[in-house]
Amino acid sequence: MTRPDWDQYFLGIARAVAARADCRRVQIGCVIVGTDKRIVATGYNGSPPGGLSCLAGECPRALSDTPTLTPDYANCIALHAEQNAIAYADRTRTAGGTMYLSASKPCDMCSKLIAAAGIERVVTP
Repeated sequence: MTRPDWDQYFLGIARAVAARADCRRVQIGCVIVGTDKRIVATGYNGSPPGGLSCLAGECPRALSDTPTLTPDYANCIALHAEQNAIAYADRTRTAGGTMYLSASKPCDMCSKLIAAAGIERVVTP
């Protein structure tokens, strides 16, 4: 057995986190890791707690023919995995850290949030 390096290890965790996503179109997981190689927060894409549910068919974007991963999310009820992870993270631990995403690169808005959180590196498959 070959031991995974840190990037492989945390990407695997991001893939596992993606399984909790409640978007009907795409499932993405995110792991924020501090400079000490410890998990600071995780997040997945989906609707905010207590709100409408994409899985229940309440998201206009999921029911439309809008192509997946287009930049306009005006009719989407979900938060991105990056947004959810940053919302539950402690800024003092994200500074200088690394973000792992199970798929795709961050959108422009998430890229701004990542920079504001002080995250210095983003790793995708």
